[in-house]
Amino acid sequence: MNLLWGDETLFKNEEVFDPEYLPPTIFHRDTQINDLAISLRPSLSGYAPGHVLCVGPPSTGKTTVVQYVLGKLEEHDVPVVYLRCPILRTSYNVFSKIFEEVCGKVPPQKGVPLFKLLGEIEEHLEGKVLIVALDDINFLPNGVLNEILMTFLKSAGFKVGIIAIAMSKSFIARLKPYLGSIFHFHEIAFPLYTKREIEEILRWRVEHGFYPDVVTEEAFQAIVSLVARNGDIRYGLHLLRNAGKNAERRGSRKIEISDVERAKEGEEMLMLTKSIAALNSDEREALKIIYTLENEEIATGDVFAIMKSEVGLYYERFYEIIGKLERLRFIDLVFGKKGKGRTRYIMRRYDRDTIVKALREI
Repeated sequence: MNLLWGDETLFKNEEVFDPEYLPPTIFHRDTQINDLAISLRPSLSGYAPGHVLCVGPPSTGKTTVVQYVLGKLEEHDVPVVYLRCPILRTSYNVFSKIFEEVCGKVPPQKGVPLFKLLGEIEEHLEGKVLIVALDDINFLPNGVLNEILMTFLKSAGFKVGIIAIAMSKSFIARLKPYLGSIFHFHEIAFPLYTKREIEEILRWRVEHGFYPDVVTEEAFQAIVSLVARNGDIRYGLHLLRNAGKNAERRGSRKIEISDVERAKEGEEMLMLTKSIAALNSDEREALKIIYTLENEEIATGDVFAIMKSEVGLYYERFYEIIGKLERLRFIDLVFGKKGKGRTRYIMRRYDRDTIVKALREI
C-alpha cells in the first residue's frame, strides 16, 4: 500500500474545487461576458445602463460571469453590490446589505425608515451609478420581489442598473402588472455546457487543483461522463474533491475510478433535487409521468394525453415543457416508427427510482 504520511496531500490547491472559486480564465462564456459588459458600459460614463437578466439552468456560469464583470467595473471605480437573494429574503435585509457595501459601515437597526437608508446611500454614491446583482432572484417572496424592484425603478433617488440572475423567467409572472410593464431588461442566455466544454473546464481544475499525474485518465473521463448527463459543473467539482479525499483515505497517490464511484454516492441525488426544484409544477408533473410510466417506449403523444387529462395542458405548452426537460438533460427525444407513421419517443436518462425519489424530496 502506498501510504500518505504526515501532511502529504494530493491537492496542490483545494480551493480550486470550491464552487465559489473565481478562476482567472472563464471558459466558453466569452459571448455572455461581452454581452454583459456592453450592457453595463454606460455606467463607466455615469449613465444608467439598461437592466439585464442572466438566465439559464443551474451551474452554467451565470454567477461566475457576473462576478467577473463586476470585478472589472470595480477596477474603473463603478460601485457594485452582489447579493444572494435566498439568504436575504426581506426588503430591509437587501437594502441594509447595499447600505453596508456602499457606505462602508453597519446599517442602522431595524425601524429606520427605508427612505433614510436610501438617502444616505445616495449621498455616498455622489452621482455615480450603482450596479446591483440579485442572484437567484426567483427565490425572493412575492412581496419582497415587487417591493425591491419598485424601489429601484421608481423611488431609489440614485441611478441603478439591475442584474437579475435566475434559473428561469418564471419570476416575471409574479410581478405586479404595473411593475412588469416598466421592468425592461436585456436577456442573456446561459445554455448547458457540451461534453467537450465540460472536459476542458474540469481539465483546468484538475491541473491547478491536484499535483501532476494524481488523477488517472479513466477516473477523469468517468467524472466528465457523469457531469455531461446534466451539464452541472458544480457536480463535477464535488466529485473531483471527494474522489481526492477518498484516495487520500486509502493512502493512495492516485485517484482511481473506485474513488469516483464512492464520491458519486449521494451527490447525484443532491444535484437532481436542486435541478428539479427549479422546475414549475407542470414541468415536475410531466417529469413524474415520464418516470412512473411502466412502458419502456414512451411516445410524446401518450404523455400529452395524460397531462391534458390531469392538468388541462394545451399542446403548444406541453411541447415547450418537453423541450425544456430535454435541454436540462432529464430526457432524450428520438424519432421512431409508430404504426404506419413516425412519432417522437422519450428516452429516460436516469434510473426511474432515482428521479421519483428526487421528486419526493421537493
